[in-house]
Amino acid sequence: MKNNKSLMALVSVAVLLTASTISFACACCADQGQYDVFTGSPAKHQLELLKDMHIGATPQLYMTDGGDGPLGIGDLGFDDLSLVDAYTNNIWKITIKNQAGKAGTLVLPRPAKMTTKKIDLHDKKEGDPSLYKEWSFEGTVTSGGGVFKTGVIAPTKYTLVFQGRGNNCDNAEDFTHWRLEVKGRKANYAFFGPMKASS
Repeated sequence: MKNNKSLMALVSVAVLLTASTISFACACCADQGQYDVFTGSPAKHQLELLKDMHIGATPQLYMTDGGDGPLGIGDLGFDDLSLVDAYTNNIWKITIKNQAGKAGTLVLPRPAKMTTKKIDLHDKKEGDPSLYKEWSFEGTVTSGGGVFKTGVIAPTKYTLVFQGRGNNCDNAEDFTHWRLEVKGRKANYAFFGPMKASS
């Protein structure tokens, strides 16, 4: 009798462990046709991930076919640019430099809210979809230095977007690309490029 009870107890524990594993796995599962857009305060785990997400060192200046030049970047130009970023105390500090040594720095405080997107783009025919992911921050540029200085006149706004693919559980390495747009009375430009590989 005691052996039967012990066996039943072991079976029950095994079932519970299996159910827990399945539940955990499915919490990350993406669904076909999924389209989630949310705007609100970042969750604690999202704030932690931001510390591990860094913009890559090879930015590109966004240019349209219309040929309209960017406004507010001085003589930075658009060839052979390099970038250094830092994210501390909820503030992004982004410095962009050209080969001639001309450089500018933007200081971007993280806004209180962010917009997240997780969307099935219907480009995977079998299995769980790889969702398109986007984290978007819209805020005010605190200051601009160097080539950006004359273009930052209050209020100058920015939109910083991190883009990537993955399932419903977010990881820093999911986000592979970024885009920064700055707009104001004397500023109208955007940079984009790959993210730095997450360590």
